[in-house]
Amino acid sequence: MGTESEEPASADLAAGALRSARSIASGRGGPGRPARLTRRQRPGGGYSGARPDERDPALIGSILPGTMAELGWVGPLAQARLMGQWASVVGAEIAARCQPVSLVGSELKVSAESTAWATQLRLMAPQILARIARELPAGLVTKLIITGPTAPSWKHGPWSMHGGRGVRDTYG
Repeated sequence: MGTESEEPASADLAAGALRSARSIASGRGGPGRPARLTRRQRPGGGYSGARPDERDPALIGSILPGTMAELGWVGPLAQARLMGQWASVVGAEIAARCQPVSLVGSELKVSAESTAWATQLRLMAPQILARIARELPAGLVTKLIITGPTAPSWKHGPWSMHGGRGVRDTYG
């Protein structure tokens, strides 16, 4: 019933698609499409040639610092490097005796393995800050807070009691 009226419409559609494909393939463009340009017709000529010019792709190393600054990644990446690569920033000897705990603002909190090392690291704080300033952006760390190991807390847990000192009541 409706096949007679559908056949001419589908034939017209197929013929139109074929004409459009042929015109695109021949370089004349189609409806709403610009004609394909040859190398000599392109603005600026064809290939860039053997010498570098503005059309050559940029090296990633040349655009990465500007892009990181544009996106605001310099500070967070420097903080991540400080925390993740502590040994390479301050040196293996110092890193073996302490670990960074937190960086709030420009104050770096470092935990030493013993109170003796905490005292030694406090004396070495200017040298440690200088090493950090050489490796990372200026102003990232301006103050070191060095602490020794912490004692266990008896405020919470199965051995705590209200109004007393917990298990320490029986000491001496």
